[in-house]
Amino acid sequence: HLVESGGGLVQAGDSLRLSCAASGRTQTTYTLGWFRQAPGREREFVGAINRSGAFTNNADSMKGRFAISRDNALNTVYLQMNGLKSEDTAVYYCVARSSSIISRAPSDYTSWGQGTQVTVSS
Repeated sequence: HLVESGGGLVQAGDSLRLSCAASGRTQTTYTLGWFRQAPGREREFVGAINRSGAFTNNADSMKGRFAISRDNALNTVYLQMNGLKSEDTAVYYCVARSSSIISRAPSDYTSWGQGTQVTVSS
């Protein structure tokens, strides 16, 4: 079970930090991550991190602005988003999988949160 928080309405250039608390067996949440989906677009990989700390962030459009981290003791993953742009507007979903391998494919993640809306006004 994944519960996201931290979304909202912000202005371009602002920052937000999303959190996702995972409950249940820890082996099913070895890798935690984020996808996003904007209206009319496919789900897009944002980033993921496993319990060992290995992580992958997405495309060049997010590098340097987004950072993913996790607290293993709390089984919580965070997404720090800085310098937000209007094109970052989307529903952000927390995901989990039992494998240590970080995948960019939505189908590889067995658990999904309900999503949290991030809206960036220009």
